[in-house]
Amino acid sequence: MGATENDHEHVGSTRLFVLVWIALIALTFFEVFLAYMDIRKEVMLVVLMGGSIIKAALIMAYFMHLRFERLTLVLTLVPAMVVCLSLLMIFFPDSFRAHDLRMLLK
Repeated sequence: MGATENDHEHVGSTRLFVLVWIALIALTFFEVFLAYMDIRKEVMLVVLMGGSIIKAALIMAYFMHLRFERLTLVLTLVPAMVVCLSLLMIFFPDSFRAHDLRMLLK
């Protein structure tokens, strides 16, 4: 059972990886540029979080080759990500409460 040409056709081309890399660099420059803009912090944080999610998805899809994996692997990773995000949303408000308590103690 040697490797055939069909086994490696899903990996992608160098051109594809360079385009993804350029897109990641462009998103990074946009995020840095956004930090120097005079906009509300809430808007900036939402845009930065959205850009970070897009960059993470591109990295996982192409550089970790998850775009080419079987559906079962993706269906394993998505629930894990949902659990992690849910835990983050559950515990994140506590950090604000702890910050407010620190301010009261000063």
